[in-house]
Amino acid sequence: MTALIVFAGLPGSGKSTVAEVYGDRIGAPVLAVDTVDRSMQSMGVTESRPGVTAYVVVEALAEEHLRRGRTVVVDAVNAVEVARQQWRELALRSGATLRFVEVVCSDPALHRARVEARHASDPWKPDWARVAARAYEPWTDERTVLDSASHDASELADRIAFRP
Repeated sequence: MTALIVFAGLPGSGKSTVAEVYGDRIGAPVLAVDTVDRSMQSMGVTESRPGVTAYVVVEALAEEHLRRGRTVVVDAVNAVEVARQQWRELALRSGATLRFVEVVCSDPALHRARVEARHASDPWKPDWARVAARAYEPWTDERTVLDSASHDASELADRIAFRP
């Protein structure tokens, strides 16, 4: 069974770490929008709608894997409905099973500390002001919600019941 497992959550929520652990466990590649976005920016590629191009590139890479019968894990903020719809459409046209996993950090102080520590060591990462101000539309899809405030990535990956 080919599957598209899409991770979502604000920067600093722990989504990338959980996605990587989960991807390793199921033997699936993890395609991260941040990696593509950062690579494009490092080469001077800019756009009028930040992040959109990176989402499209990751979608194309995911589609190639799915076409070959491979399960794929996508790591992206997916803060808005249009991004989530992109993954629904990809799953539909590729015939893949779609699962969403949202990672949250319910402890605001811990979330802020994570974001600030990441930004201090890597100024490319968003600072707390940008994360706190980011629009995050409510979910309408069924999804697995994981809280990273009191569990590590390995424990959270264990809680994802779906195994392709």
